[in-house]
Amino acid sequence: MKFLIFLMFLPCFCLSQIKTGTFSDLEIGQKENHKPVIIHIYTSWCSVCKIEFFELNKDKELTQFINNNFYFINFEAEKTKEKIRFQGKEFEYLPNGNSGIHELVLALSKNKKQPVYPLWIVLDENQNLVEYHEGKYHPDQLKADLKEICSNQN
Repeated sequence: MKFLIFLMFLPCFCLSQIKTGTFSDLEIGQKENHKPVIIHIYTSWCSVCKIEFFELNKDKELTQFINNNFYFINFEAEKTKEKIRFQGKEFEYLPNGNSGIHELVLALSKNKKQPVYPLWIVLDENQNLVEYHEGKYHPDQLKADLKEICSNQN
């Protein structure tokens, strides 16, 4: 029993946690405090996405830097079904048989037919695209890129 309790709390001891928000949180937050935005697009079936997110949360310096300097949206491309308002437009889920994709993913992706996961979209505080990254993002590279983005904003 003690081992089971230990396993339940293990992630709390080993990982920092990136604070995630929603697109409606972003809309409200940007009115009060303009910050750059990170949109991390993933799917539940993507093993690379899971490994990457675990590695990112293991890097306490990176998670703290993201939490202090960015709005972070963790966006599940194929299971997010609610209507999303973003940059003055509304986007909906597009069902396709037993699955589907959110049309916001298609709008953000350069590959409109088959987006690559994970997909990283970084917007400056005015919501202009400053970084686009398809595939696994190594924590050290992400950290360097985000620090550069912040230094260019000041």
